[in-house]
Amino acid sequence: MELTIRKSCTAVIDRPINYGYIQNLIGGDGEWQDVYIISENVSAPLEVFEGELVAISHRADDVETKWILTTAGELVTYDQIKQATHFLEQYFTSTIELL
Repeated sequence: MELTIRKSCTAVIDRPINYGYIQNLIGGDGEWQDVYIISENVSAPLEVFEGELVAISHRADDVETKWILTTAGELVTYDQIKQATHFLEQYFTSTIELL
């Protein structure tokens, strides 16, 4: 899949937090590509989310990346992403690439 700015993606959310995966797209670990859903427009747990790819979290000490999706047209900042993903990314050496 070619990565483009604000690429539309559909994620399946299979956890009690808004974190899931993109079906039919293999990530660096050989499993579906993982995604975080970060949006001020989403407050309830989701099952499916269609949004835009706005950033990628690259892990220096892991084989996979985490994509960051938000609702169409919404802007999220580096600090918002860092704060929202800290619960998991604190255990890795990660850098965030804004698209």
